[in-house]
Amino acid sequence: MAPLSPLQARSSANDDLARVESALRAAAVTGDEFLTEVTSHLIPAGGKRLRPAFVIASALALDRDGAAPEAVTDEMVRGGVAVELVHLGSLYHDDVMDDAETRRGIEAVNHRWGNLKAILAGDFLLAKASELAASLGTEVAALLAATIGRLCEGQVRELQLIYDRGRTEDQYFLAIQGKTAELYATSCRIGGLVGGVDGETLDRLTRFGLAYGMAFQIVDDVLDLVATDEELGKPSGNDLREGVYTLPVIRMLADGQATSETLRDLLGEPLDDERRDRARAMIVDGPEIATSVETAQSYVTQALEDLAPLDASPAVVGLRAAASNLLGTLPPISPGARAASAS
Repeated sequence: MAPLSPLQARSSANDDLARVESALRAAAVTGDEFLTEVTSHLIPAGGKRLRPAFVIASALALDRDGAAPEAVTDEMVRGGVAVELVHLGSLYHDDVMDDAETRRGIEAVNHRWGNLKAILAGDFLLAKASELAASLGTEVAALLAATIGRLCEGQVRELQLIYDRGRTEDQYFLAIQGKTAELYATSCRIGGLVGGVDGETLDRLTRFGLAYGMAFQIVDDVLDLVATDEELGKPSGNDLREGVYTLPVIRMLADGQATSETLRDLLGEPLDDERRDRARAMIVDGPEIATSVETAQSYVTQALEDLAPLDASPAVVGLRAAASNLLGTLPPISPGARAASAS
């Protein structure tokens, strides 16, 4: 099940996102026909468009009549497109680093046209995002530029620890904050700025977005271990293969039990399918999946606490529901065979 959109309380949610989609396609058009083909490649493949939805919902947070279609302004749509372009550009670059073959169920840009073209197309999308942000004012432009920088920092933190079996939880949380959570926080903050909310509400929305983004990435990392290729739209277990050790893996490696040593012997280098599947089965069989989900839930709780003082406008109802239902994207999680046998 896909994450719930924060626009779900708006009767015009489909029309809102259709406006985003149209503007997104227009923003990917360049002066060169081939470059336009490359920059537009992933857009028709879909995507949840969660970040633009968070922009719009945050912009309408204080509007008790925010269920009306006309409540969504062109500036809100433009802010949503800007953050989505940053997300798309980061996907292009991520797929180059991961040597990915598929993305969203279709051929990845790097696999189809090569790494150099994928990098340049990703750069164009980031530049276009900055251009749109600049049209919304200097504060939005500076915010988005800083967010792109933090995204790069988060990715570098992760790359520095590829195949590192000593990666710590603190290092993991710092990396996912930069590469994922900061863009959700920025989406909410840009929405608040464009919507003209007061300073306290703006900070609450920003903290909400950050906590939601942390939970979102932990859930995404768990899904990489427990979901199928078809459910993910990309190869499952890829983090293990590529040496990106996420929260459940970090916790199993650190628990000091015999299973930890067996897993440690498997990891630390690129894995073939057989070793990846062995490592993945061990992790899924242990309690670390469940404890990671509990950590994600703690971030969801924090996100909901940040919104608690806000009145229940349609947008705030949608934001709360998006956070509350995030863990519902996971299949049923048992505490694992090792946990059961220890009780």
